[in-house]
Amino acid sequence: MTGQTTEARGTAQIGVTGLAVMGRNLARNLAHHGYAVAVHNRSPERTRKLVAEHGTEGTFVPSESLEDFVASLERPRAVIVMVKAGAPTDAVIDELVPLLEAGDIVVDAGNAHYADTRRREERLREVGLHFVGTGVSGGEEGALRGPSIMPGGSAESYAKLGPIFESIAARVDDTPCCVHVGPDGAGHFVKMVHNGIEYADMQLIAEAYDLLRAGLSASPAEIAEIFRDWNSTDLESFLIEITAEVLAHTDANTGKAFVDVVVDQAEQKGTGRWTVQSALDLGIPITGIAEATFARSLSGHADQRAVARRTFADAAGDPDWRIDDRDGFIEDVRKALFASKIVAYAQGFDHIQAGSLEYDWTIDRGAVATIWRGGCIIRARFLDRIREAYDEQPDLKSLLVAPYFAKAVTDGVPSWRRVVADAARVGVPTPAFSSSLAYFDALRTERLPAALIQGLRDNFGAHTYRRVDADGAFHTEWAGDRTESPA
Repeated sequence: MTGQTTEARGTAQIGVTGLAVMGRNLARNLAHHGYAVAVHNRSPERTRKLVAEHGTEGTFVPSESLEDFVASLERPRAVIVMVKAGAPTDAVIDELVPLLEAGDIVVDAGNAHYADTRRREERLREVGLHFVGTGVSGGEEGALRGPSIMPGGSAESYAKLGPIFESIAARVDDTPCCVHVGPDGAGHFVKMVHNGIEYADMQLIAEAYDLLRAGLSASPAEIAEIFRDWNSTDLESFLIEITAEVLAHTDANTGKAFVDVVVDQAEQKGTGRWTVQSALDLGIPITGIAEATFARSLSGHADQRAVARRTFADAAGDPDWRIDDRDGFIEDVRKALFASKIVAYAQGFDHIQAGSLEYDWTIDRGAVATIWRGGCIIRARFLDRIREAYDEQPDLKSLLVAPYFAKAVTDGVPSWRRVVADAARVGVPTPAFSSSLAYFDALRTERLPAALIQGLRDNFGAHTYRRVDADGAFHTEWAGDRTESPA
């Protein structure tokens, strides 16, 4: 492709404002696919740098003012905003709106909270503009070479954006990893849940690594080879692949395993927390995702951990843990990891369904699985199986009961129980493994102790309860003669 830069007005097919790493790479991706891309940044130096370093890759239309940037776009205008979530996004929108006309499209492709997206969509709709909250997954490399794209917004906006986004998205089996998710905040909601699943996936992988290291006294490089082997099984995924890469890496300064020179405090940008908060509001148990989020929080409390380590030095588990069957233990951890991973995805897709029902989004869960097969961080072999499960049964009550996943979990249960029991006995923390197993057991149990909880709630607060043998709600006079009456 012959590259060029131009300042022609009304010639750019799409614009990107905000040229940090993600915005710059997304603009380059668009240019690589033949689009004339208007580019703008609050600091003009970034715009100049993009054109200077990558101007030969395609057609860029640079502007130093927002007014010139908007003027450089063909109508109806489509503007992608790639700035920090929250107040900075609102500030850019406030500057853009007076410069736009009815029918123009504003795309927020950052990690916005879906509630903010719903608010912005309503506000812009009132002035005749389309607001499209779009999840983009794949990191800076995905933005450049093909991300998974999750746009929300109106069907009218997707008529213009769809062909563009589908052309720059990752492709699997010649299918673009992009679909119109649903109205207003649906795209950012699905991206939020994607990130929540990502939290759980990484925590489960970390717990598997910790168990292998503790049980086998293996080096990170040796465990890297185990993960490479696992990546040829049903666990095949981007995260398993890069786990092997990270574990095999040696620190150039010390000669030690890279993972041993990294501070053991995991950071987060908030999407996992948003996922958990949303699930609580919707009444959806996403225990694996929640535990993964809390595990990151706990890792950051270094002072508390130091005090507890000194206080409970003698409270460690069985010091004589010895693995007699190395291959059997590795296989147990693999099966436990796979079963727990299935739970995380099942809970995530339950969350998507709950959000879809709450906000009347009509999200196609099979389509979501399809666009997560490539480009995104949680891309994995078994997403094909998830797509098939929802294609065969769109109203599937739980992914766990779909035949493929039911068999995988059933086959893994003995290993899962051994791993969690051993971890508890020897004192290796496995919050995500353990909570996933507890969720599975609660889901399959005929009668839960929630009956007692309802009795307690009625006793102290007259909250009533329902009976197994009668319709309606009831209350017992606990402080009186213990008679029962309909509520």
